[in-house]
Amino acid sequence: MNEIVSLKNIVVDFDGEPVLTGLSLDIHDKEFVTFLGPSGCGKTTTLRVIGGFVQPKSGNVFFNGKDITGLPPYKRQVNTVFQKYALFPHLNVFENVAFGLRLQKLPEKEIRSRVLEMLEVVGLKGFERRHTDRLSGGQQQRVAIARGLVNHPKVLLLDEPLGALDLKLRKEMQLELKRLQQAMDITFIYVTHDQEEALTMSDTVVVMNDGDIQQIGSPEDIYNEPKNAFVADFIGESNILDGIMLRDFQVEFAGSQFTCVDKGFERNQPVQVVVRPEDVQVVPAIQGQLTGIVKDLIFKGVHFEMHVEQAGYEWIIHSTQASAPGELIGMRIGPDEIHIMARMEE
Repeated sequence: MNEIVSLKNIVVDFDGEPVLTGLSLDIHDKEFVTFLGPSGCGKTTTLRVIGGFVQPKSGNVFFNGKDITGLPPYKRQVNTVFQKYALFPHLNVFENVAFGLRLQKLPEKEIRSRVLEMLEVVGLKGFERRHTDRLSGGQQQRVAIARGLVNHPKVLLLDEPLGALDLKLRKEMQLELKRLQQAMDITFIYVTHDQEEALTMSDTVVVMNDGDIQQIGSPEDIYNEPKNAFVADFIGESNILDGIMLRDFQVEFAGSQFTCVDKGFERNQPVQVVVRPEDVQVVPAIQGQLTGIVKDLIFKGVHFEMHVEQAGYEWIIHSTQASAPGELIGMRIGPDEIHIMARMEE
């Protein structure tokens, strides 16, 4: 895939406080890329640098190989859908979507054709004359997306556009956004702090923290092969324990030795071990590689969440079988369920 957006050594600070600290990133054409991280990590600032709304203190922004660092937003082949949609309440749906085309002074016939086509794409055919304050949150979001797409941008930037929607509608719109991106065959760059949202929609996830990129990869790689404890802990729940890599394929943690699938570490190297809650098998105590006491049991709908105390560490276990608080259980962990990371420096 061709690189459509490249950020090179981007530095941004606000009032002397660093926000982006030399960030570099390549985004490929026709990808759905999501910036994921906690509040204040720099993901929205990165999006705004791409859109031209924030000028970096240093570094360069390239679009199809051309340096556009100093180019204003209206001259970039990029459109933005904001969290609050920024719709014009005095205009109907048609005129909201047509706004950018009218600024370009396109012929009325072309404006009408493109607006109606885009409203059909986003499922709002027949809503042309309705005012935006009479639309639901999901419909307003579709108008904002249609307005962003009607100019035929090469890249659509989306800054937490689902944040104001209820959970059910949010999940529906996640699938709708992915469908739209595939139908329009353009690049979507999306910002969210919601891990499930990122994993559901993205081709590529960029995990950020403290103005820097922690890991870039597919949703599967990010979830199954986190590069550090921050990623492991931020992307879903994890049990993260200190351990010793005894040799290739053999690790010690939680007071026992386990076979794993990792290699390439030094003998007796201190490491961190990640085990996802759903990857711990609950068995009778006599059959367990480890044993622990169930402290709490929480029903989560599709599974039970158990907090289990084992040798001074509290494990989180997800299981379809419930064990009562106070019960002694066995825990089994297969080699493929153990992920080894170099220990982070304190």
